[in-house]
Amino acid sequence: MNILVTGANGQLGNEMRLISKGSSDKYIFTDVTEQDGVTTMRLDMTDIEALRDIVQKNEVTCIVNCAAYTNVDKAETDEALCRKLNATAPQLLAQVMKEVNGLLIHVSTDYVFGGDPYNTPCKESQKGTPTGVYGKTKLEGEQNIVNSGVEHIIIRTAWLYSEFGKNFVKTMMNLTSTKPRLNVVFDQCGTPTYAGDLAELIYTIISERKYEGNTGIYHYSNEGVCSWYDFTMKIAEIAGNTQCDIQPCHSDEFPSPVTRPAYSVLDKTKVKETFGIKIPYWTHSLKKCMDNMK
Repeated sequence: MNILVTGANGQLGNEMRLISKGSSDKYIFTDVTEQDGVTTMRLDMTDIEALRDIVQKNEVTCIVNCAAYTNVDKAETDEALCRKLNATAPQLLAQVMKEVNGLLIHVSTDYVFGGDPYNTPCKESQKGTPTGVYGKTKLEGEQNIVNSGVEHIIIRTAWLYSEFGKNFVKTMMNLTSTKPRLNVVFDQCGTPTYAGDLAELIYTIISERKYEGNTGIYHYSNEGVCSWYDFTMKIAEIAGNTQCDIQPCHSDEFPSPVTRPAYSVLDKTKVKETFGIKIPYWTHSLKKCMDNMK
C-alpha cells in the first residue's frame, strides 16, 4: 500500500515519519516546506492537478492529512487562507481519493465544539458548535469529506504536543525555567495529546487494515482531564523547574479574539472499542515525550 502524508514536517507528520520506518507499506512524505535531515516531496494540497499527479505517479491509495491552518487567533483576520487549508484542501484530497477508490485519514480538532456549555465528554455524534474561524473551517472540512462519499476516517484530537516544532509543552518548559512567576488559565479544561500516540493509532489502523468497514468520525486524545494550569504544573514538575511561582488565572485575563472551548474533553469510547486500543494516561505520555526531548 502506498500512503501519502501531508504536513509531514509538522508535529504529527514527523511522528508518522518515525513510526512508519519499519513498515512494509510505502510512505511518501509531503509538505510545502523543506526540513533538514529528511526527504520531503513538495506538494501544494490546494492544487488539485498537483494532487492528481502525485497520486497517479506514486499509485497512492491512502492519504493521511496532517496539514492544517492552526493559528487560532490569527485565523480571525486570515479567514480566506484558513478556509482554503482547513475546508477546501480536505475537499480536494477527498475528491482525488474518491477517484482512485482510496482512503482518506483526516485529522480534525476539539475546536469544532465550544459554543454550547456542557461538562461531559464530547461524543462524535454531538452537534458541532465552533466559536471561531479555525473551528468553523475545520468543521467545514469534515463535512466536505463526509459529503464527498470517499472512504474516510476523521480523527478529532486536542491539545497536541510533541518533540517537534513549537508547542505548549516546549513553551512552558522554557517559561517555567526562566520566569519567576507565571499565570496560566484554569477555566479551560481538556486533555493533552502526545502526537506520538496519535501517530501510533493512525499507523495501526493502516498497517492492520482496521479501516475496512469502519468509515466515520472518531475522537482521540490521551486519557484523563486537566486545565492548562494543571498541564503547566505537571510540565514544570517533570522538568524540575521548581523555582517558578505558577498561579491559576481566568481566561479573561488573556484577551483573545476567539472564545476558546471551556470544556472540550473528548469521549474516546468509540475509537477504543472499534480499533481495540488502550490509550495512555496524559501524564505518562507527557513524561515519555519530555524524556525523549532530553
